[in-house]
Amino acid sequence: MNVAILSYGMGNLTSAAMALEHVGATVEVTSDHDRVLAAHAVVLPGVGAFPKAMEAVRRLGLDELVRERVDAGVPVLGICLGMQLFFESSSELGGAEGIGLVTGTVEPLDAAGLKVPQIGWNEVEWRAGSALAAGLGERAAMYHVHSYAVQPADPDVIAGTATYGNEFISAIEHDNLFGVQFHPEKSSRDGLQLLKNFVSVAVPA
Repeated sequence: MNVAILSYGMGNLTSAAMALEHVGATVEVTSDHDRVLAAHAVVLPGVGAFPKAMEAVRRLGLDELVRERVDAGVPVLGICLGMQLFFESSSELGGAEGIGLVTGTVEPLDAAGLKVPQIGWNEVEWRAGSALAAGLGERAAMYHVHSYAVQPADPDVIAGTATYGNEFISAIEHDNLFGVQFHPEKSSRDGLQLLKNFVSVAVPA
């Protein structure tokens, strides 16, 4: 079971790779298209600002590569900023277009006066039937670090929500596309369970 973690200069690659290896995956951190095409699953990580990340992703052709992998039915997981990049656009730093896999936008976190960015553990309430949340129960605390939140146009893609001042979308699922606003690689046992669930979805027949 080989997982390709996309490397484009913005992401906590080492800890994500170690966490996926811990749950049984063989991991390759790469931006090489042929190696990504050979993987059973793909992870798009991300830390930082949306416009800068998209600039790097486009420069390496990873936006088209991710679209192709999703269209091919390969499981793809976006982590933190990586999930945000799946959306059509973000208003961060004057705005930028995203990969466009999910209809919707990324907007400032509405924290109702609480400190932003949100940094710390936050309980995610899972929607019934979420593949990512198998074995986690209805709620599980995950480690979040973010100032922006996704706003999908289709509520059916929402897999998990959390509350920080106001409710925000913390996880999405649509067929073979998955995304989480939090860092599962930093979320202890439950985060590892979520990554194990993703790997199990990606196990080749």
